[in-house]
Amino acid sequence: MPKRFATIATAALLCAATTLTAVPAFAADGPTGRELLEKCDNGTDTCTFHPYGPPETFRGDVHQVGDTVFNCTADLQRSTVKWSETTGESNSFGVSVSTEAGFGEVFKVSIETSYQHTWETSSTVGQDDSVDVQPGEKGWIERATEMSRVKGQYEMHFPDRYYDHYIWYQDFEAVGPVKDAQGLITKKTAAMTADEKAQHCG
Repeated sequence: MPKRFATIATAALLCAATTLTAVPAFAADGPTGRELLEKCDNGTDTCTFHPYGPPETFRGDVHQVGDTVFNCTADLQRSTVKWSETTGESNSFGVSVSTEAGFGEVFKVSIETSYQHTWETSSTVGQDDSVDVQPGEKGWIERATEMSRVKGQYEMHFPDRYYDHYIWYQDFEAVGPVKDAQGLITKKTAAMTADEKAQHCG
């Protein structure tokens, strides 16, 4: 083989060998996503988060907060509903981000570095809301919580081969509450059912 083509062939083989050391975490013979992320800063030389764009802010599912109030009188009643709600975070692999060591600490630093704000693992919001309830009706409060979603990929470099590779990549998504955000508050009323009248007005 001429020297020129031998050099090209050798370079191609070296390139292929290098490529094989970095594979996505969903390889059939590799660790699970959770196993891989739990190695982040707990057996890796580096563990770097590469965000897929800015955080996405959205409202969660609408749900009732506080108790339902019932008007068993013949007059319009203004009732006060006291409510308090704690919202936590979740992520695509159920890896804990509330700890101060291992992946939890790496994740918080990653978010602060990438987005210039801290990640909230939990947020508690509460207040008193008044509801005007007509005679024979019930009233309640619904809330849609303000949430933040981040997506990205972790790049992990290991000092020794981990599942036969030095470099692993893992996609990651997390959802958490926006700190101290009230969310969308809606006051609702509806006619009491016969059973509700018997239970609360009997």
